[in-house]
Amino acid sequence: MDIMGESVHGFRPSDGSHRSFSVGRPVGAVVLREDGGLVLAAHDSFFLVDADGGGLRPFGTVSIDGTRVRFNDGKVDPWGRFLAGTMDWGQREPHGSLYMLSGDGTVVTLLEGVVISNGLAWPPGGKTLYYIDTPQLSIDAFDLDPETGRLSGRRVVAEFTGEGHPDGMAIDDEGMIWVALWGGSRVERVDPADGRRLAVVELPTSHVSSVAFGGPHLDDLYITTAREGLSPERLAAEPHAGDLFVAHPGVSGPAPYRFKLS
Repeated sequence: MDIMGESVHGFRPSDGSHRSFSVGRPVGAVVLREDGGLVLAAHDSFFLVDADGGGLRPFGTVSIDGTRVRFNDGKVDPWGRFLAGTMDWGQREPHGSLYMLSGDGTVVTLLEGVVISNGLAWPPGGKTLYYIDTPQLSIDAFDLDPETGRLSGRRVVAEFTGEGHPDGMAIDDEGMIWVALWGGSRVERVDPADGRRLAVVELPTSHVSSVAFGGPHLDDLYITTAREGLSPERLAAEPHAGDLFVAHPGVSGPAPYRFKLS
């Protein structure tokens, strides 16, 4: 996603092909559908769209005040439901929430009082959710009910007291978390059992926004970055701000779950 560019991009590393389509509103998250299309969480609504960007149409009913918040990060859970959260436009007030969209269009609020809803990940077994509300400077864990998606037992599994704020994240096949650090110029690999840092990927730009495993063997770590909020002087010093990077961390990640339409 290019959130403030209001567009979704598709890049095929094998041949370098790149395409994009406009959504006409800030788009926080895009996920794959089992039937080959996509689902978007954009501004204050959910949308279905064909894989080529055609046929954009609203899906589900959710009441969101788009003057105060917009959708941000989101992912599909192990049961084929789309979890996506909102963030305060001013990035200060707890106006955001975390929502769950099911395949029949039902939307349930899972969490309220969020400032910047961000990274999501499920360890093997799926009965735990790792979650980031960026200003909390932590990765939190919840117990979850697989049937309803309801969350309980919130606790902190990793804290961030140095440079950078936790943003998007992914989990690898060993159950370790890779988290992008906005303002920190890096991605860290974190052990959720004790919060230890196991590896670091340094980036040549400040605002590192998210990570995802890809490639033929799901052992390439794709890393997104942003230009937002950087002064002209910083942009001149960081010519790669907003670029997409790939690292080879020596570990693979699980394939992404796909949204199941009912």
